[in-house]
Amino acid sequence: MINLLPQEVSQGYKFARINVVLRKWVISFFILLIGICLVGTYGLIIMQRSEANYQKQDTGIQNGLNKEDVTGTKNQVQAISNSLKLSVKVLSSEVLFSKLLTQIGAVMPNGAVLTGLTINEVQGGLELSADSTNYTTGTQVQVNLASPANKIFSRVDLESIQCLDNSTTGYGCQVQLRALFNTTNQFLFINQGGNS
Repeated sequence: MINLLPQEVSQGYKFARINVVLRKWVISFFILLIGICLVGTYGLIIMQRSEANYQKQDTGIQNGLNKEDVTGTKNQVQAISNSLKLSVKVLSSEVLFSKLLTQIGAVMPNGAVLTGLTINEVQGGLELSADSTNYTTGTQVQVNLASPANKIFSRVDLESIQCLDNSTTGYGCQVQLRALFNTTNQFLFINQGGNS
């Protein structure tokens, strides 16, 4: 086809076509920009709602934990843990009481009886209480238990002797002793390598 239009008109048509294409691209760009803004706004609204919901849940959980007394529970768990640690210490230095009591009974002087045996702290020792017929027999209990020949205790301290005149059992004196086990004591479970 032969173009018989003047040069200015032909260029006007050419620029008009370019303007129509550019107008379509500009309109598409603005529509895309509006779409991006709408999606962004919707996303922000959803994020704010989610944040508010999570804050409500967090507040509810904190209130629930406060009602359940978490601090009190932690204190109870700590107390149980301490008790278990003490039990482990006691068991790790286990004493064979059946043999120990027999040996203590064998070294008790005439006129004295063992009335109590207490482990207060796990330091390799214990507290003993005995009844005796008189003051001299009470002190002899300490001497017999502390004797190196018996190999029971490395040290026995006499804490007190209280003598009463009106005893109905015939044992008028109460003796309190604190004893420390001998390190090579044959009555400690640990020193026997696990054999009882």
